[in-house]
Amino acid sequence: MESADVVVVGAGIVGAACAEALSAAGRRVLVVDRGAPAGATTASGEGNVLLSDKAPGPELRLALASRRLWPQLLETLRAELGEDLADVEWESKGGLVVALHEDSIGPLRILTEAQREAGVDVQDLGQGAACAMEPHLTRAVTAAAHYPEDAQVQPVLAATALLAAVRARGGEVRGGTEARGLVVQGGRVAGVRIGGDAVPCGAVVNACGPWAGHFSVAAGAPIEILPRRGMVLVTAPLPRVVGRKVYAADYVAAVASGDVDLRVSPVVESTATGTVLIGSSRQRVGFDESLEVEVLRRLARSAVRLFPVLKDVPVMRAYGGFRPYTPDHLPVIGEDPRMPGLWHAGGHEGAGIGLAPGTARMLADLMDRRRPEVDPVPFRVARPALMAEVRT
Repeated sequence: MESADVVVVGAGIVGAACAEALSAAGRRVLVVDRGAPAGATTASGEGNVLLSDKAPGPELRLALASRRLWPQLLETLRAELGEDLADVEWESKGGLVVALHEDSIGPLRILTEAQREAGVDVQDLGQGAACAMEPHLTRAVTAAAHYPEDAQVQPVLAATALLAAVRARGGEVRGGTEARGLVVQGGRVAGVRIGGDAVPCGAVVNACGPWAGHFSVAAGAPIEILPRRGMVLVTAPLPRVVGRKVYAADYVAAVASGDVDLRVSPVVESTATGTVLIGSSRQRVGFDESLEVEVLRRLARSAVRLFPVLKDVPVMRAYGGFRPYTPDHLPVIGEDPRMPGLWHAGGHEGAGIGLAPGTARMLADLMDRRRPEVDPVPFRVARPALMAEVRT
């Protein structure tokens, strides 16, 4: 492609969703990624589409919009690509958040009441009802909350389908292609530098996930997005022992935490292939990819605490990845006021899969000067946590 209307830098789930939304709006899109499309953070994700882990506020509003958009988006992909290419293993299986201590019940009930007022479908349960829903769950549960709308997709398949739609509409996707900076003319973006070449374009979308901060520096408009490492255990295939995504109530606090130190909270769910995914850990260790044995042990112990049946189940593999973290725990979505034509879509931490459709729709609406469904102001680039030198 000699030129494009928009170049999306990053072919993970957020970049793929943005490219799909922009191509659906009639723009000629080029997607570039220095690695394989959907091969980095997206490939390390569990595919969560969650409302349960978000307190009322801007992110929950974006999550509610995204949850409504996901089925519509999948229907569009099926119509354009066919059932096989659009099969992303979507499971609207619901989620269960459990309190394991008496002192966790009050905070959980406060959260669910606030979420209900914000529009989330959530039902408070006692120990008996929770164990009836998940028969293998520990009887140490003191209370629970059921979220029927929590869902899961296979993230690599989802990103691949979105990128296939971009190609089908005349766009292009290039893996193994690194964007090294911008071409600027008259104070605004006029192209992107790829290797020794310059591709003319009217806009560039920084969707580089944990590396978005690095690309923003190369683009001359730095923002504060940092990597936060997480690890996941994968068991051997099993009969269905976990029906939903199940996690301890302290997971919500771990998500919202800004701690540098390790945070581990049990999260357990089955996949369509029968394996069980076990998380969740969070560490700010830069781009250190090491798999730490102690972290994996803590994950395993926490999972057995939730589901004792997993005690003797073999672990097939473990993997790690980086979540794109912002200091104020909100994604950044919108045009950079310092560099017209440079747009950011990132900082979703572990919620990128779930928030991708809402992020993409907001970006496309803003680029077309339409009013988005969700208020974009909290996600603006010019906020103190991201770039202290800019004030609005």
